Amino acid sequence: MILPRRRIVVVVARSRKYRPMSETAPGRSRYSAVAIVLHWLIAAAIVFQVIIAWRMGGGRTPEGFALVQLHKSIGITVLLLSLIRLGWRLTHRPPPLPAGMANWETWLAKAAHVGLYVIMIGLPITGWIMVSASKIQVPTLLYGVIPWPHVPGLAHLAAPAKAAWHAFGETGHEVLAWGAYVLVALHVAGALKHQLFSKDEPVLAHMAPGARPGAWFDPRLLGVAVAALAVIGAGYAVRPAPPASRPLPPPPAVVEEAPAEVVAAPPAETASPAEAAPAQAEPAAAEPSAWTVSPGSTLGFATSWSGTAIEGRFDRWRADIRFSPEALDKSKVSVSIDLASAVTGDGQRDESIKGSDWFDVASHARATFTATRFEKTGEDRYVAHGTLTLRGVSKPQRLPFTLKIEGDKARVSGVTSLDRTAFGVGQGEWKSTDQIPAEVKVSVDLTATRR
Repeated sequence: MILPRRRIVVVVARSRKYRPMSETAPGRSRYSAVAIVLHWLIAAAIVFQVIIAWRMGGGRTPEGFALVQLHKSIGITVLLLSLIRLGWRLTHRPPPLPAGMANWETWLAKAAHVGLYVIMIGLPITGWIMVSASKIQVPTLLYGVIPWPHVPGLAHLAAPAKAAWHAFGETGHEVLAWGAYVLVALHVAGALKHQLFSKDEPVLAHMAPGARPGAWFDPRLLGVAVAALAVIGAGYAVRPAPPASRPLPPPPAVVEEAPAEVVAAPPAETASPAEAAPAQAEPAAAEPSAWTVSPGSTLGFATSWSGTAIEGRFDRWRADIRFSPEALDKSKVSVSIDLASAVTGDGQRDESIKGSDWFDVASHARATFTATRFEKTGEDRYVAHGTLTLRGVSKPQRLPFTLKIEGDKARVSGVTSLDRTAFGVGQGEWKSTDQIPAEVKVSVDLTATRR
């Protein structure tokens, strides 16, 4: 049977009109599988990141500090995924927008996509700049494992230039964050508009293959909603381990050696046995003995952060000790401490306490304690009266200690406390003692050998 030509044209036209998009444009009715996976991963990470940012509270608590580190890790992850997504987008043509969309909708959709790429890449970069130019150089460990460098060149700039870069990063980060709220809201609203109210504009199906436009209870739409709620719940539920929960590493094998002119005992003169006899007859306590600190000795400190105990120590310090119980009036002890050697069991926190808010090691690398007056308070018990200099501030300080001497070996242990705020340790928001108390305990536990 031969159909008229007009009949054939009508049949073909109807066939084209009702044929599904997946058949008319194979591979163009939706994004590729790689693009879809990257889209939803980045979307989940951004939602999770927003919740974490709301919870950080400036990082003033142990939990907040840990959340800040997690926030940095997620930010770098978003940056890397977004760069991969952008590269894929530039090399793989996306599906066309529905033909029925108004011109203003098409323009707005394209502008929103460009803006979202700016947000996804710009937010992590400005955050990275903030961290790199911060006056407190806290290292970034992605998820506590993978080291991530600072932006090359920023960490070693002069203070004014670094402050300018930090201000730029901070302002840009804040502006982009507000922009993210607006663009994400527009993006979601547009997708819902086309899905719920425009049956002939299958937009959600581009990223959720099989979604039926116009269906309010489409399984894929419901799946996206459930997944979004799950990510939000995870953002509130996650509890990264606070830094104070980690034990201190083993102490160093040796204590920092002091310069020879500080602690080295005077060289012994060669003498004949006959000449040596009168010297041995002199009282040994006529002058204080010089002592060398033995490996394994520790100089520690203890405080708390939001009620969580923190213990730390200094791994590099040197001591010039000239002391005898029988010559207290001539005894003298001088201790010099490398503040940059402070360890508390968390590398990121250890870096933060070197900054200007805390020890300010760039301007005050060392603390010193010098004692020239000693008193005996009981059997093997003494008190050293001296001066502690910390962050350029000198204050009187006393150190009660016990001393046991057996032959040429001595064991000293002592504990005292000081007010950190009196020395300016804790600036800015850390001047307050609501999170970290003013009182800090300092302890010494050392063995020494008579020279």
